[in-house]
Amino acid sequence: MTREQVYGRRPVREALCGPREVLELWATERAASAESWLADGPRLQVKPDRELSDAAGTRDHQGVLAWCEPYRYADAHELAGAETPLLACLDQVTDPRNLGAVCRSAEGAGASGVIVPAHGSAGVTAAVCRSSAGAVEHLPVAVVPNLARFLNEIKRGDLWIYAAAVDAEEDMWQADLSGGLALVFGAEGKGVRPLVRRACDGAIAIPLAGKVESLNVSVAASLLLYEARRRHKGSK
Repeated sequence: MTREQVYGRRPVREALCGPREVLELWATERAASAESWLADGPRLQVKPDRELSDAAGTRDHQGVLAWCEPYRYADAHELAGAETPLLACLDQVTDPRNLGAVCRSAEGAGASGVIVPAHGSAGVTAAVCRSSAGAVEHLPVAVVPNLARFLNEIKRGDLWIYAAAVDAEEDMWQADLSGGLALVFGAEGKGVRPLVRRACDGAIAIPLAGKVESLNVSVAASLLLYEARRRHKGSK
């Protein structure tokens, strides 16, 4: 059976609470003694720290590693078809730490899910699980063959699609973020690609009062997702 890794204390604990099956747990003696919840997991094995590091390919495992069934990706069109969806769409964001951080913010903001393209983008890996602090176990993540085509397909009267762009004439305070939304974020240094941006209904900027020209993609996503959630609650 194909299996995937999840490592780190919080990510593994969230995996045990999530929908996919955890097949086996590895833990160092120190972690097994400190984290009593590990004893309730399946097939707990106490192993040397070096063996966990070799298996994970990193020392950033905090003494805990889980072998799980493969991550279950969601259906992007089903997510967009919800009554009032709130989607974070990432255009060629390749850094797994950024994807994980966006997923953590999206889950915290109550977003419907995160959408990534099949090519030129990070997918859900053990590093993404670690960076998201386990949020990906509870948040739908979907993969689409072509992001621009997907955005064109989901357009409807009660779902607005905005690209986050530093050169946008409208800022987040002026934009209507109260209904169904798909927010599109580009990779750092590149932004949203022209073809993807043309598939959007408009673009919005995050006002910057300092000297920096832009924000990290995960910070930008967090700000816009939480502002959208605030507006949505205020409109009810």
